[in-house]
Amino acid sequence: MRSYSGMSRDAEVIVLARWSDEVMEPLTQDDPERTWRGRFVPIAGQWGYEFGWALEFEKLRGRQGLLKHLESLPWPHPHTVQVLLRDQDDDCFGLWMFQEGRLVEITIPRTERFHQPAPPNEDFEPYPGMLLRTDQNTALPEQTPEARRDTRSPW
Repeated sequence: MRSYSGMSRDAEVIVLARWSDEVMEPLTQDDPERTWRGRFVPIAGQWGYEFGWALEFEKLRGRQGLLKHLESLPWPHPHTVQVLLRDQDDDCFGLWMFQEGRLVEITIPRTERFHQPAPPNEDFEPYPGMLLRTDQNTALPEQTPEARRDTRSPW
């Protein structure tokens, strides 16, 4: 597995949500007050309607607080919100959806998120683990017991 020392970590985020242009519009602008950095770019369909928004991260530090921020927004139809996250070591996008007012990762069949042990102190950024396909006949890393994982959200 990767070490905690690498601060450059590419990641992509896609937010899909019905009738949410107004909610997402402020997130298409840079805002130095946010805990996360960057801005979403609208994804339009063939008739020009926006149905999603995409964001790319190039640093680990610039993404913390993203999920909490998305949770706090006044979604007109929260049951339609899907957040897709892919860190550079993931085999595929992970899926987060609202459950009881919180964005939680939904287990995708034939995948597992593998975690490293928690870093020695909070000077290290939280690491998202790796979402790996379990059906590829490749050796999978050893899973860190839950009690030894970092409980902070990298997102």
